[in-house]
Parts: sequence; C-alpha cells; structure tokens
Amino acid sequence: MLGACGDTASQPSVSRAPVALASIDASVADTAVPSTVASPAVAETTAATSSSAATAAPSATATLDVPTQAPTITAQPAASPFPLNAGWWDSAVCYEVFVRSFRDSNGDGIGDLNGLIEKLDYINDGDPAQQKDLGANCIWLMPIAESPSYHGYDVVDYRKVDPEYGTNDDFKRLVVEAHKRGINVILDLVLNHTSSEHPWFKEAQANEDSPYREWYIWSKDNPGYKGPWGDVAWHKSPVQDEYYYGVFWSGMPDLNYRNPAVTEEAQKISAFWLNEMGADGFRLDAIKHLIENGRVQENTPETHAWLRGYREFLAQTDPDVFTVGEIFGANPQTLKNYYPDQLDSYFVFDIGQQLVGAANTGSAIAFNLTTQNAFKQLPFQRFAPFLTNHDQDRVMSVLGDDVAEAKIAATALLTLPGMPFLYYGEEIGMLGTKPDERIRTPMQWTGDASGFTTGQPWQPFHNNYRDVNVAAQQDAPASLLSLYRRLVHLHTSEAALAQGDFTLLKANNTGVAAFVRAAGGDVVLVMLNFGKQPAQNVGLSLEQSNLAAGAYQLNPLLEHAAGASLTVAEGGKLSDYVPLPTLEPQTGYIFKLTR
Repeated sequence: MLGACGDTASQPSVSRAPVALASIDASVADTAVPSTVASPAVAETTAATSSSAATAAPSATATLDVPTQAPTITAQPAASPFPLNAGWWDSAVCYEVFVRSFRDSNGDGIGDLNGLIEKLDYINDGDPAQQKDLGANCIWLMPIAESPSYHGYDVVDYRKVDPEYGTNDDFKRLVVEAHKRGINVILDLVLNHTSSEHPWFKEAQANEDSPYREWYIWSKDNPGYKGPWGDVAWHKSPVQDEYYYGVFWSGMPDLNYRNPAVTEEAQKISAFWLNEMGADGFRLDAIKHLIENGRVQENTPETHAWLRGYREFLAQTDPDVFTVGEIFGANPQTLKNYYPDQLDSYFVFDIGQQLVGAANTGSAIAFNLTTQNAFKQLPFQRFAPFLTNHDQDRVMSVLGDDVAEAKIAATALLTLPGMPFLYYGEEIGMLGTKPDERIRTPMQWTGDASGFTTGQPWQPFHNNYRDVNVAAQQDAPASLLSLYRRLVHLHTSEAALAQGDFTLLKANNTGVAAFVRAAGGDVVLVMLNFGKQPAQNVGLSLEQSNLAAGAYQLNPLLEHAAGASLTVAEGGKLSDYVPLPTLEPQTGYIFKLTR
C-alpha cells in the first residue's frame, strides 16, 4: 500500500504498524502547496517550553487504556459523495472561545467552564427578538482536555477536562445551558499527536515490547529530513537510542494512524465526547498531517482515505454531528481534494487574508478575485471563513487599530457564504500580536480586571482594556460590538445570507465589492466600499444570473438609505445599475430585494 504511493526504497527504516487502510484511493492525491506562512502549531513549541508561568503541571493521574482491536469502520473510500445534511449549521455563526481567557469563576486568574456558563447570555441569550446578545449559535472551545501546557494542544488525557478548567460534570452542565439558549458546542479535537507526557507515549518510549509501541512512529537511525517548515521532525529519545517522529516539536509525538488500534481509539474518544459528554461536533486540528509518506508529510492520499472512514464512523455514531477541519496554508485548489466525502467543512485562510487586506488597503481587487475563485471551487457552502484566529495576530492589530476598517471587514465576513467563525474579543476590537500568549489574553469585559477575574489574571490585559471593553460598547449604537450584533443576527435570520448562493457583480470602482446572495425567493444585495474615500455613482453590471427578470425594491437591512429600484433584464442581466449616488468610505450596505 505504501509503495503504491511512494518509493519505499528511498524511505528510511521506520518502525510502523501494519497498514490499517484497507485500500488507498490514489486518485485523490494532490500536490502539496508550500505555505509561505509558518505553521501555527510551531508557535506552540515556544509557548509550551517558554511560558512557565502559564504551564500547568503534567497529570499524574492519567491512566493507560488497553489497546483495542482493529476498527470495524476502516478508511475505505466512500462509494458515493457524503452529503452534508441540513442541520443547525445551515444558519450558524460560530464563536471561538479560549476558555482560559474568557471568564474566571473562582478567582485563580484562569478562565474556566463555570465562568463560560456565566457569560453564555452574552453570546446568545436565547431570545432573538431582543438582539441584546451577540447572536452566535455555536461556540468552538479551544482544547479543554488535560494537558501540561497552557494552550492544550498536547493532550495527556483525552477523556478528562483539564482540572484548571473544571470537571467533566461542568462540561455537561455547559452543554445543557448552551442548548437551552440555542447554542451548539464544538470541541477542538487534537488527533494528530499527543503530549510527550501522555502515558501511552511514556510507556512506548520506555518499553519496546509495550502494546503502545506501534501507536507512535520510530526509527533506529535519524532519517535526517526536516518537517514541512524546515524544522526538526525526528527527535532523539531521551530514554532509548532511537528517534521518534513529531511534525510540530519534540513535545508532540505524532500518532501512527497506520495502526488500526490508534484509529479505533480516535473513534472511541470521539464517541465519548458526542455520546457521553453531549458535544455537537469537532474542530479537527492539523488534519493534513495525519498520515505521512516519508518526506511527503501533508495532504497524502492515506490521510484523505482515513478521513473518509472517520466521517462515516461519526455519521453512524451521531447523524447530527458537525466537523470542521484546519488545513493551514491550503489554497482552494488543495482544499478541493478534501471534498465531498471527508469532513463537513474547512477553514478558508485565503478569504480572511484577502478580506483583511481589502479593509487595510482600500482595494477590493484581490478580494474579488479570491472570493470568486474560492466559491467556484469549494462546493455547497461547505467552508468556514474567518478574519483571524488564535494562531494569528488579532485583526484589529493587523488593521492598525482602525475601527472603520474593522467594521467593513466584519460586514464582509458576515455577508459572505459559508459558516463564519469569530474569535473572542474580535467583536470589541481587542488588540494582540505574537507571541501567542499575547493574542490569547483575557477577555476585556470591563474597564478593570474584575470583569474577568477577582484574582491575578494568568496573562496581563492589553493596555487598552480600560477603554476597549464590552461594558463601554454594549449600549453604544455606533460601536463595533453593536455592528457585530446586527450582522450576526442578520446572518442567522436571513436565508439568503445563511444559505444563499453567491454571484459577484462587476463594479466600476476598484474599491467596491458587490454581490448577490439568493436562497429561493429570498434575495440580498451587498455592497462594500473598502475605499478610504466616498465612492460616487458606482455602477453594477452582470452579464447573466439566476435572478428572475422584473422590477425589485431595495430595502435596507442596516441603518442606511434604501436603494434605487432595480430592473433585472432577461437572463438575470444588469447594466450599470446605481443603487445609491454615494457610498460612504469603509461602509457596507445590505439590501433585501422584494418584487
């Protein structure tokens, strides 16, 4: 099987378990696109080793599980495309939460699950009529399983909530309270690797006869090749005269998914969080690295095949489960190879980068090209746009602390197709640049620390927290938070924005992006003036579309003027249509079209 995908003669002598995949679909092989940006997980190396003040002690109580037999669901290619069933995700906006930094309920300076429960009404209070909440109907929790590191991406016990965050019962209560408010809960699930402190790895490293030996990847000699970013991928064992593979760093040894027992354990862990703990789905970390072919360390055919089998298993376990994958640095051409029968959705990094770039530069040219290309290649709205996340400088810092730029970026994000993701604090304009701890600082609830904790916060607040906080913005109609609230509620309530198709219009101004979103009879026109100056008499044209011919009225969905009446010609054609005589700088316009 391995030889069919690569030259085994040129591979180093590496100890692996027998291939678990019953067959490999070589037709899905793709060319790995080199990323010009360092992998986000590389930053965790520094964070895990240098942030001693933010690092918990390794668990002494995690226990070994007895290895299990080969899984009943193997990674066979699906016989037909796997559909994304209609569900809560059709109109979802998801809010990414770093529990450690959201709200501390017990005064130890570290956010916890009970603190998150206290703040659920801020995210969604369950009353869409009032719109006093943010309106997000999904939360993504960064890793909460027990880990020796502050960030949690090196797990020592997959079935136990980290004691700093609370207990398993606290998580169950969180799910109950979230569901009462219409919030679904998805978890960051780290399957590519464990912590080097995990009992599995410790036993495998100490004992060559351990049943866990083949759960990891070993070599008697150093194979010598680097990881995808030029970093060390083979690490000298401090216990034996040998090397083990860890694509991110020595503290995160990769699991060996050619071993059926590892696949089954991953399935059991997933079923545990779905069935026993009540989670609604997973954000899957670093999935492009699951199975390597020697020097080919990402996007391999074996990884695609494994994900097919995993998705089939999840569908049998919980038909309503939702999955979204992180494939850092992948462009739409690479992402296309993960459709249609692997995970439900994937983050689209290109869109966020170009969207933020348009807001920063005032030019819509690259944004228009990127969105048009992405939405042509990625099917069925099964993608997840975002501005920035926990691995990147915060969007407000990238935009130079410019609120107007942040507002146009938010308007674009929440009117595009797909399931948008927001990073906690983005909605109030929190600042933060690398190192990672400084882009994961405590949520700024009030003008003093008491909004987050009564103790000493695990990380200092950014120095603008006295002015930039929820309390200062929640009752201010012109605030960034108020705009986010309106946009999120629009996205979740307007069928065209939540589920509609996407048709890019030609605008005769390079600072303007315009598009139509349509779902059945629900039609919305969006105009975004990224420019720094007013745009006069911007004309919109469209050679053909699915818009029905006839006259339309344009009713504003935000606080702006109504647009001029619109006449669509046969074939959905528009010619130099001017909705408004002036588009204000860095302003978005959303119109509902009615016949």
